[in-house]
Amino acid sequence: MSPPQPASSEPSVEEGNLQASIESLLNVEKQMRLAGDVAGTKKAVIEIVQLCYDACAWKTLNDQIILLSKRRGQLKQAVTAMVQQAMQYIDETPDIETRIELIKTLNSVSAGKIYVEIERARLIKKLAKIKEEQGLIAEAADLMQEVAVETFGAMAKTEKIAFILEQVRLCLDRQDYVRAQILSRKISTRVFDADPSKEKKRPKEGDNMVEEAPADIPSLLELKRLYYELMIRYHSHNSDYLEICRSYKAIYDISSVKEDPSQWIPVLRKICWYLVLAPHDSMQSSLLNSTLEDKNLSEIPKFRLLLKQLVTMEVIQWTSLWEAYKDEFENEKSMLGGSLVDKAAEDLRQRIIEHNILVVSKYYSRITLKRIADLLCLSLQEAEKHLSEMVVSKSLVAKIDRPLGIVCFQVAKDSNDILNSWAMNLEKLLELVEKSCHQIHKEVMVHKAALKA
Repeated sequence: MSPPQPASSEPSVEEGNLQASIESLLNVEKQMRLAGDVAGTKKAVIEIVQLCYDACAWKTLNDQIILLSKRRGQLKQAVTAMVQQAMQYIDETPDIETRIELIKTLNSVSAGKIYVEIERARLIKKLAKIKEEQGLIAEAADLMQEVAVETFGAMAKTEKIAFILEQVRLCLDRQDYVRAQILSRKISTRVFDADPSKEKKRPKEGDNMVEEAPADIPSLLELKRLYYELMIRYHSHNSDYLEICRSYKAIYDISSVKEDPSQWIPVLRKICWYLVLAPHDSMQSSLLNSTLEDKNLSEIPKFRLLLKQLVTMEVIQWTSLWEAYKDEFENEKSMLGGSLVDKAAEDLRQRIIEHNILVVSKYYSRITLKRIADLLCLSLQEAEKHLSEMVVSKSLVAKIDRPLGIVCFQVAKDSNDILNSWAMNLEKLLELVEKSCHQIHKEVMVHKAALKA
């Protein structure tokens, strides 16, 4: 004798008959569950949830979800189907309190169950969004941090990245920069460069089945841009200009941005500004030269000239530079990405002074401090301060003789270097002596041969 099939739900159920209908379906569910009928149990569970929804009995729905999940020997497939079905009703709830209650019920049912971990992550994301809309940023961030989606094998790659980026954004909103950095490191930037067409379509036998990402999850390129925009927010807090520049450079390299001048021109402007603001080092120099080779820079000639001035080993007059670029600096507020960091104007002056000191060190081995101050249009105290800071940061080698007021840019050699240079000089001398002897011997032989003839 075949087991009885669950009764189909009517479009509308009378309030008085709801409990009777649920009881009937619960008996059917029990028979199916004990018989090990997966399809029948799933159908019965879905029927019960659907009945409660059709009757708009939200409290009963919550009670039945908890009851069904705790029944002895409940099948995993039935719990999964029940949670997925109930999740479709979240947006249909009459008010925010009912919605939160339903999410919390589903969350408690799915907690600790690996087969509904993806559903739990999506539920927590919905709950965090509600908390954020209520202005409870800290609570929303704490909720999101409970879930470690990077360990979910069945979740789509784009959905994982989107979830982690949401965690980072909430941490930045609550100004928890340390945790934001930790979370951002869970995303490898190489994942954005992967070609989706080359990824394996069908998993091999034994592999986890990866679910399709929901329709509201952005594409990989959109996630790449979102990731670097969040990194710009993080690095702006620390005024790490070089990392901000590299983030804008990554956005600039996105194909959709490069095709639209209204998008790449503001981004390229930001790259130029942050390159100028970044302290001088090998990475900054490399980025500066590669940016100068970009053909698109010809569309913004003022910024090309600005970068050229930094590459050229000539002293830059700060007052004339600021007059020429002050308007451009102020215009960044209305551009894509907003204004530069708060102390950008002050740091720009600092970078120009550092550039000028490096230029002076290239042309002079010894120079008076007064002459440096005159060249840089600074007071003696300011010139000495900036020079000292550059020496401490190891971007320059110099010694200041304060009583005489002389700056020496020569690198002091230790005894080993001096001995090595002497050894090299002796080798060169011996090579020259040997060559000279060879030439003399050759001339003598030729002369003797001529006399014998």
